Amino acid sequence: MPTLKSSALRTVDVARRAGCSVQQVRNLERDGVLPPATRTAAGYRVYREVHLHSALAYRFLAAGTGPVEAKRIVRAVHQCPASEALALLDAAHARLDRERTDLGLAEEAAEAISAELIEDVSPSDTMSVSALAAALGVRPSTLRHWDAEGLAVPDRVTPRGTRRYSPAQARDARIVHQLRSAGYRIGPLRTLMPDLRQGHRSQDVRAVLAARDASIAARSRALFDATVALGAVLATEAQGG
Repeated sequence: MPTLKSSALRTVDVARRAGCSVQQVRNLERDGVLPPATRTAAGYRVYREVHLHSALAYRFLAAGTGPVEAKRIVRAVHQCPASEALALLDAAHARLDRERTDLGLAEEAAEAISAELIEDVSPSDTMSVSALAAALGVRPSTLRHWDAEGLAVPDRVTPRGTRRYSPAQARDARIVHQLRSAGYRIGPLRTLMPDLRQGHRSQDVRAVLAARDASIAARSRALFDATVALGAVLATEAQGG
């Protein structure tokens, strides 16, 4: 049975060690993520250590950055100067660092949100766009933009479509305002807000942020493991494959 240090590996050996299927190994070779394998006289693929490390790098990068960017980075390692491939990896780490910074700001904002007690507000109370904008210290156009983005969506209560915010909808706007002030961008908020609407309590905000923290930590570890695997690919190719 071949080992990691074997000079030749079968397709199934690479698949087992990389934690993927035999078909995925073939697909990765087809897509340029693995360099072309040599063939035996009978047509069987023969893989080397560089193929195994490339498959591992792709697997970890896919977990850390997504499959599209993972393929782009590993292909660059094989096809471009090392500096270009390393620049792509640096950019992936930088994006994750920005997400971690955003998360820290959002956690600070969650502490301010926790002081808001929607249970103390009468369900019959509503606020107009102008009144809520004044309360938050934002422009009415900002609330309309959040409405268009699906972040804080009010009711339409007249034939002309006048916006009125219920207490729950006003709290959506306060959450969005806090997180935007903390540096949260529209894209991440669009993903976050549907989860927050399910409970409208501070613990729900914290739970969502804690889940995001766990996700970032897992992706960060995946990028770390990918860096190790990519280093092995570069070292192997520098030695002539």
